[in-house]
Amino acid sequence: MERRHGRRAGAASDVEAVLDDLYTTPPPGFVARREALALAARTAGRTEDSRRIHAARRPTLAAWAANLLLRSQPEESRRFLELGRALRDAYRTLDAEGIKELSEQRRRVVAALSRQAADLARAAGHRLSDAAQQDVEATLRAVLADEDAADQWATGRLEGPLTPPSDFPSPTGTSTAARTPRKAPKRTAAPSASAVASPSATRAKDDLTDRRRRKRQEELARARKAAKEAERRLRDRRAERADADAASQRARDRHEQAREEAAAAERQLQQAREELERADREQQEAEDRLQATADALAQAERAAGEAADEVERLSASDG
Repeated sequence: MERRHGRRAGAASDVEAVLDDLYTTPPPGFVARREALALAARTAGRTEDSRRIHAARRPTLAAWAANLLLRSQPEESRRFLELGRALRDAYRTLDAEGIKELSEQRRRVVAALSRQAADLARAAGHRLSDAAQQDVEATLRAVLADEDAADQWATGRLEGPLTPPSDFPSPTGTSTAARTPRKAPKRTAAPSASAVASPSATRAKDDLTDRRRRKRQEELARARKAAKEAERRLRDRRAERADADAASQRARDRHEQAREEAAAAERQLQQAREELERADREQQEAEDRLQATADALAQAERAAGEAADEVERLSASDG
């Protein structure tokens, strides 16, 4: 029984890995790869896996780029999700000035990550249009601002871009005041003794206010630290990408130079082969001429000998 359960768990893990990989497939090749994977699962007798794979919907180019970013940069993506949680917590307690500062940092982080997604897409052979780039940025803004959007992106299987909310949650200290109109105070007589707060109650209220203020400051500090750390890592990744691009360009240049040198060497080798063939032919012709000359010389020597013999014979008969 445990063995059968282990096989089922292993099969579930296999199909999850297949789906994860499928959603990083560029959209133009998504359907063909999906059908091939579904057929393979069905042929192996995994009917339910085949059904799940076949039900996968092709992502848009922007959603695919967002999935690719998550899968290709797991550590950066994990920290980005953590940053979103920290920002959402901070926005609930910050004042307007703190929100303004974090909003600027949030925009820089989103812009940097969206450029990284575009770089990954281009490296995979698909350049993002301006509209697709905007959809990627909207998706990342949604991930930071909305917990449900963050959970969807964390699956790595987005089918379309996510829509961010109009803004982060309003601070608790101002949202109620913004929604509730302030009423004019009633004109009354001097307050009664029971309406006057005691010194201990006033101190307790002040302590609560101080604790809330310290909590907001601590959350703001954590959010600022997380945002700055995210910016630093993104700068490092961009620098590493620039170094990798430069190294790749140098490698391409060396490859092109080697290819040209190989082509030149091949041409020289071909010329040498042709020269060798000509030399072989000339050598054979020379040897043929040498043999013909030797044969003619031998024939002439025989003829001369025969003529000398005839002269000697005739001279002897005259005598």
